[in-house]
Amino acid sequence: MAPPAAAVEGGGAPQGRQQQQQGGFGLTGIIRMVVFWYFASKFFSPKKPTEPSALISNLFHKAQPMDMWLYLSEHEKFNDFGSESSLVWHETNIPYAVWGPESTRTLTLKYHPSESLKHNGSLYAHVFFAHSGFSPDPSDPEYQPQAAFGRTHPVVTHLPKSKADKKKSLLGSSPDSSEAQVTSKVVDETGDDDDSKDDGPVEWVSYWKPNITINLVADFTQYPKSGVAPNIAPSLNIDPFTGNYYPIVFFNEFWLLRDKLIPLNETITELSLNLEVGPISMTKWQLFMQIDQSFQIHRNYGSMLEGEADELKRVFLEGNPYLLAITMVVSLLHSVFDFLAFKNDIQFWNKNKSMEGLSAKTVVVSFICQLIIFLYLLDNDTSWMILASSGIGCVIEFWKIGKAMRIEIDRSGRIPMLKLRDRESYVRNKTKEYDDIAMKYLFYVLFLLVAGFSVYSLMYERHKSWYSWILSSLTSCVYMFGFIMMCPQLFINYKLKSVAHLPWRQMTYKFLNTIIDDLFAFVIKMPTLHRLSVFRDDLIFIIYLYQRWIYPVDKKRVNEFGFGGEDDQVVDSASAVTDAAKEEEKKTN
Repeated sequence: MAPPAAAVEGGGAPQGRQQQQQGGFGLTGIIRMVVFWYFASKFFSPKKPTEPSALISNLFHKAQPMDMWLYLSEHEKFNDFGSESSLVWHETNIPYAVWGPESTRTLTLKYHPSESLKHNGSLYAHVFFAHSGFSPDPSDPEYQPQAAFGRTHPVVTHLPKSKADKKKSLLGSSPDSSEAQVTSKVVDETGDDDDSKDDGPVEWVSYWKPNITINLVADFTQYPKSGVAPNIAPSLNIDPFTGNYYPIVFFNEFWLLRDKLIPLNETITELSLNLEVGPISMTKWQLFMQIDQSFQIHRNYGSMLEGEADELKRVFLEGNPYLLAITMVVSLLHSVFDFLAFKNDIQFWNKNKSMEGLSAKTVVVSFICQLIIFLYLLDNDTSWMILASSGIGCVIEFWKIGKAMRIEIDRSGRIPMLKLRDRESYVRNKTKEYDDIAMKYLFYVLFLLVAGFSVYSLMYERHKSWYSWILSSLTSCVYMFGFIMMCPQLFINYKLKSVAHLPWRQMTYKFLNTIIDDLFAFVIKMPTLHRLSVFRDDLIFIIYLYQRWIYPVDKKRVNEFGFGGEDDQVVDSASAVTDAAKEEEKKTN
């Protein structure tokens, strides 16, 4: 059986931007879950009873010397303690809950898999601990139940096999080229993929875990018999005779990433296994458990995609800690600026009373671009949280059309149609004329770019259907050439020689976010062309800033709220005359 191919994303050009669209979960979510768990455990954990008889404690004390045995067996239940072939590791005098060189032991061995293991078989690691000098074998005459304990852990995990992607070349290709371009799509571990239901039962593949880390939790807490915390109770191994608990054995796989797993097949003759045993603090163990639970919760709710947890762990493993701290701070600022830009954008269009100097057609085109992205995400089985966010964006863009233009329902035909009419403030001045000129030339440029990229995508990329090809091509153009949509506003500013009508507060926050994206372009590993594309928005904003500096403030121009500077002067002069009249009247009286 050949190893399954690695999953390859389709779509080519919009990949970088698509990841930004789907990046719905990050470090802030983990921190929020951990803080919530901390306060919940502090304020809602049951109080300790006053009677010592109602408490359970650890059967082993600190620095207790222990011996360890590790057996490998293809059976989940193990009792063959005399088998020398199954015993692969034995250590003596390991001090419990003591940090030091003598408490951490390591071993690297070579394992030769059997034929059954190569064909989706199973293998288990049976680890046993006992007081030094005692045996873990229950059949031994000197065996004492309170002095020995153990736990079983699978060394081989079974994951759904990657399946061939349904994308194909719409123009047709030769069998050789199609085989060379075969990609794969990883089935989710939950097994809820609709495609898998259509293709029949999911085939499972065995994967070898190259690392096994055994941690003994240093826990000497006295728990109430009927009030153990729910996150700890499943891990406690209670002695039925004394009611106390054995030390918790934790198989630490937190840093074992999926791409480190080795697929098992007929060609495998030898496998490497790295073993390690050592202590772990109670706080660190609970932190690992809580983070894994938060990852699972986010996956269940659709706010985290498969593989994002591994990528987040990889940042901690391979990243510089100082750079990671800076990234967290900058990401927080990016979120704050995004929120402020969104808030000011809503406020601007909610209070806007005049379309003079603003490009109404750009608002319509922005709605079309947002709708294209939403349909593209819907066609690619994106999580419902990302779809909801994109759908809300479509609704907001359509609402902005209603503020920029008049939406009417035409019932003259058989099917009611929506008609967009320009507002009087937009038609009665030169804004509409300049907007039409800018959009005409912009249409020519966009038509050539979209047509060229669509032909390239049709010839060299694969798609599920013609509908998917249309959406993929349009979405790629939106991601790559979306910044061009800001050009009509630059042309209107140039012709009117004024920028008083623009939402500068919102644009300032967007410009700050663009600067942050520029910083990430140097920090994060990405292709050179994508790194250069990040700076395209900077050029537009720099031109905006230059126009704001070169064009003087026009007192006759109305701002975004429908008021002009001369209106304020008239009001001020009228109020001054009124005050002077009142003062004169007082003197006369």
